[in-house]
Amino acid sequence: MQIFNTLSRKKEPFIPAREGKATLYVCGITAYDLCHIGHARSALVFDVLVRQQRHMGLEVCLVRNFTDVDDKIINRANKENRDWREVAQTHIDAFHEDMDRLGVKRADKEPKATEHISQIQALCSRLIETHKAYVTPSGDVYFRVHAWESYGKLSGRTLDDMMAGARVTPGEEKEDPLDFALWKSAKPGEPFWESPWGKGRPGWHIECSAMSQPYLPLDIHGGGQDLVFPHHENEIAQSEAAFGCTLAHYWVHNGFVQINAEKMSKSLGNFKNIRDILENYLPETLRFFLLNKHYRSPVDFTWNGMDETEKAQQRVYTAMLEARKALLRTKWKKNHLPADLLQEWDALSSAFDDAMNDDINTAEALGHVFAQVHIVNHVLEEKNLRASDDCRDMLSEFLQRGVQWKERLGLFGDDPETFLKALRLQRAKRCQLDMKKVNDLLTSRLEARAVKDFSRSDALRDELAKLGVSVRDTLEGQTWDLA
Repeated sequence: MQIFNTLSRKKEPFIPAREGKATLYVCGITAYDLCHIGHARSALVFDVLVRQQRHMGLEVCLVRNFTDVDDKIINRANKENRDWREVAQTHIDAFHEDMDRLGVKRADKEPKATEHISQIQALCSRLIETHKAYVTPSGDVYFRVHAWESYGKLSGRTLDDMMAGARVTPGEEKEDPLDFALWKSAKPGEPFWESPWGKGRPGWHIECSAMSQPYLPLDIHGGGQDLVFPHHENEIAQSEAAFGCTLAHYWVHNGFVQINAEKMSKSLGNFKNIRDILENYLPETLRFFLLNKHYRSPVDFTWNGMDETEKAQQRVYTAMLEARKALLRTKWKKNHLPADLLQEWDALSSAFDDAMNDDINTAEALGHVFAQVHIVNHVLEEKNLRASDDCRDMLSEFLQRGVQWKERLGLFGDDPETFLKALRLQRAKRCQLDMKKVNDLLTSRLEARAVKDFSRSDALRDELAKLGVSVRDTLEGQTWDLA
């Protein structure tokens, strides 16, 4: 497996520090609001990475933390007149609910900042003792950036570049504008813990250094691209200065999500919560949409894009359904498919594996899935091909590959007939279609065909068409879809 390492700015062979095992630490949410589509993308990227490594036979430990005390959490609690702990837990529970719906597997370890206060304080003390950090008269603890020579190695920024935009906020007691907080002295009305420097609470960056310590050295540390600087840069400085070892051998960061080619932000009013999207689309549709782009590339979210994703899903599941039907009803002959077709078919399986091992290229892997769908559809449409023994074997393998896609991508693993029905109903809901009226018309049409009243059957078909519903008669009976 090759992985792009943000630290080296190139793809590298993945070689775990412990043979047969892989340890990943991924920065989780600050638990003050519902998860948005950016959270979904990051969670899905590392979900697929873990799935692929487990498929390779590695024993994987995924650690994803929760920031459960923070300015945003405190501000929300004050605004809603609620306890800050309740606010944090409510949004941790919401995270789990949303990710469960998207098929994101739970992390093996889910540490919280407030469960590691003693470790955070011990880490601060160690940095103070080695003069990498200092205490201000007010009881704040800051990291000395200039005391860590390799600061900037992850982001590629120089201290001179950073100094150009740095400033000290009035009231701060920093020695240097670049220094960052490890421990914050308590303000009136805020939660606090007793410490050697007085009442206070942890800074944002230090919590991850404390929570990742038991798993060092990490094979992979990851998160969104926005975390490269300052969060992950600061983590490296803190952890490596305190523990004298490499924090992580590989740094993996996913690209941003844009909305209609604009940066997603609350100020622009284009903020998309996962739950808002899942009011209109199936969870697997959103999962497919986000995985259909390489994880390091930006994703541009549009409703039209989701519609196109839905149609692509329908093609895959329809091919699966038709393959399953053919296996049940077709009589097979002892003849062969063309050699070049079989060669292309076999190559697509290894091409899928190659794409997944090449920096988790899900976009390319999905391209190979659709190439397989194209071959299956072609074979099923040709009478001289679809009855061969080779076709039977191909269809069986196609359905078995669907099991692999579910295991490694979290896609295309549902019963096709059940999924396609759910997809139709979701589209009908989005179009505000009167399903009672549709079902009544479909039932009446079946009754008309049963008594061979084909003129009435055709009239009912036309009435359904006016509602945007197309009807098709198959060997298995009447089916419908949105036109």
